[in-house]
Amino acid sequence: MTNIVELKKVDKVYRGAVDTHVLFSIDLSFEQGSFNSIVGESGSGKSTLLNIMGTLDRPTAGELWLEGRSTSSLNADSMAELRNRSIGFVFQFHYLLPEFSALENVLMPYLIGNRKAGAGVKKRAEELLDLMGIARVKNNMANKMSGGQQQRTAIARALMNNPKIFLADEPTGNLDSENTAVIYRILRDVNRQFGTTFIIITHDRRIAEQTDRIVKIKDGRIATDLLR
Repeated sequence: MTNIVELKKVDKVYRGAVDTHVLFSIDLSFEQGSFNSIVGESGSGKSTLLNIMGTLDRPTAGELWLEGRSTSSLNADSMAELRNRSIGFVFQFHYLLPEFSALENVLMPYLIGNRKAGAGVKKRAEELLDLMGIARVKNNMANKMSGGQQQRTAIARALMNNPKIFLADEPTGNLDSENTAVIYRILRDVNRQFGTTFIIITHDRRIAEQTDRIVKIKDGRIATDLLR
């Protein structure tokens, strides 16, 4: 299958009074439609790696390729456009806008690049909330939902623009075991239905062991890469 994400000899150094070298010559690629996890101890560099893959940060050296295209020459505006069109993000904290409803939060990625959402766009947002099993709370304000409902809303928001790549940083870190299992099933269903490429950072070994590939990062380097 085609590689949709490729990192070529990626280094990351944070400059300061003392430079901090976080990633060391990372060569890593992910196939389109695959379902992957990245594991490692705190401080191993896995979140930095995810931020680079998501174009939220740039490598100090090396290249990031997305959809067969190098991102090295892209300016900030082009990078933001690529990010909004092709990448969906979910983090440990949902970062919903509390003054908006669940439905309005899901619509936000579309509204960033468009003035208004038509009936078809709103229908897609409602269908995503239904897929998440929370259509009944679509008009609830974000702060009037449970933790599990908020995280499912965040996942629906990340899928609003039908991204080809879904990046998740500890998406179940604040959830109990029951909600963790539900979220995992939802992510798997989305992967199967839409062919979305998933790359999930997790400390939860139960989640990692259910993915098709586990990449372990240790001290800024790839320690193991297990295809299951």
